[in-house]
Amino acid sequence: MGNKKDSAISRREFARRAALVSAAASLAPADLLRPEFSAAPLLAQQPAISTKLSPESQAEVESRVQAIMAQYGKRLTDAQKADIRRLATEAQPPLDRLRAFATDNGDGPGLYLKPLMEREKKPAPSPAKPKPTSAPKNS
Repeated sequence: MGNKKDSAISRREFARRAALVSAAASLAPADLLRPEFSAAPLLAQQPAISTKLSPESQAEVESRVQAIMAQYGKRLTDAQKADIRRLATEAQPPLDRLRAFATDNGDGPGLYLKPLMEREKKPAPSPAKPKPTSAPKNS
């Protein structure tokens, strides 16, 4: 008998893939599978985004894309390469806003929740009275 692990997937992996496919199908637009649907409107938006970037940001996008292409370019199709360029361009404005946030060396991480409303503090319970110890018996 052959090894089942080589050709089959586990039930858990099958369920995970089925859930991902059904979630993706529910989020996709209804006219996605129609023949008149084209990706031209998506490609037309790309130059508008790249023109809003500063020259430094455009250079950073280009260097990021070139680094990805140098490492994975032989394995990618033209559509995937265009998608990488689009994603790198779309990711740049949030990066610029994040870098513009002023911080000092003494600033701690923003990991702690500071509630806006103070809650009433419960009074601390009074310490229990210790039981009197009996004197040791002499026998």
